[in-house]
Amino acid sequence: MYRSKQFQVRPLADSLADIAHARREAGDRIEKVFVADGDALVMDLDHWMPILAACRESFPRLRQVSCYAMASNVLDKTPDELRRLRDAGLSLLYMGPESGDETTLRRIAKGPRPANADRDERYLFDSHVDAARRAHDADLRVSAIFLLGAGGTERSAQHARASADLATAMDPAFLAALTLTVVPGTPLSKTMANSGWELPDVTGLLEELRIFLDRARPTNALFRTNHASNYLPLGGRLPQDREKLVRMLDLALTGDVPLRPEWSRGL
Repeated sequence: MYRSKQFQVRPLADSLADIAHARREAGDRIEKVFVADGDALVMDLDHWMPILAACRESFPRLRQVSCYAMASNVLDKTPDELRRLRDAGLSLLYMGPESGDETTLRRIAKGPRPANADRDERYLFDSHVDAARRAHDADLRVSAIFLLGAGGTERSAQHARASADLATAMDPAFLAALTLTVVPGTPLSKTMANSGWELPDVTGLLEELRIFLDRARPTNALFRTNHASNYLPLGGRLPQDREKLVRMLDLALTGDVPLRPEWSRGL
C-alpha cells in the first residue's frame, strides 16, 4: 500500500501545531497519544524530544505515549537514546514481526537482511528478540503483533510454532494476532495467482491460532484478537488464561461458538 508513496519525516512545526490544536480542543481529556505514522521511531531525538515535551505540557492527564517501531529502528537507537525517550514520556512500542518463521519473513520481505547472512541464520527472528530486549532494558513496554495466515497453507504450522517461539522470546506486555488480508493488485495477490500460494481457510486460521496459543510462553502478556480482520475475537492474559482461550478456540472449531460474519470483517 506504500509503494506509491514516499516516506519522509514530517516537519516538526506541523506536529507541534497539531498538539497545540489538540490542547485547545481537548487538552484536559487526553490520556493517550499515538505518534503517527508507521515509522515514527526513525526520527532522531532532536525531533522526538520537542514532541514529547509538548505532549507533557499540553495534556495534564497524559499517561501513555506510543508509536510503531521496526526492530531495525529500535536497534539503531543507543540504549541511552531509548532511555532518554522513555524518561521524556514515550512508554509503549508496537512491534509487528508478523511471523517468527524465517522463511515466511523473507517471503513477506519483513525487514532488511544482510546479503552476507548465513542462509540458515535466524537473522530476522533474532533482530526482533534483540530489539525487544533493548526496549525492556529502557523500561519501554512492547506490544507484539503477529499475522495469522502469513505462512500460507504450506507453512501454516511452522509459522504458528515459530511465531509462538518469537512471542515467548520477545516477552511483550501486550500480544495480538491479526489475520492476513490479501489486497488485489499487491505482490502477494500476484503470487497467489501465479505460484499456487494459498491463504488458509477459516478452519486453518483457527488451528494456526490454537498452535500459537498452546505454545507461546510470555511471562505476563495481555492477549487480544479483537482486530476487525479476525474471525474469533478473544481476550485474556497469557499464561493465566491459556486454557480458557484454547477451550474457546476448540468450541469455535466445532461450531459451538459463532464466528464473526464475513461482512463484518471489512477493513
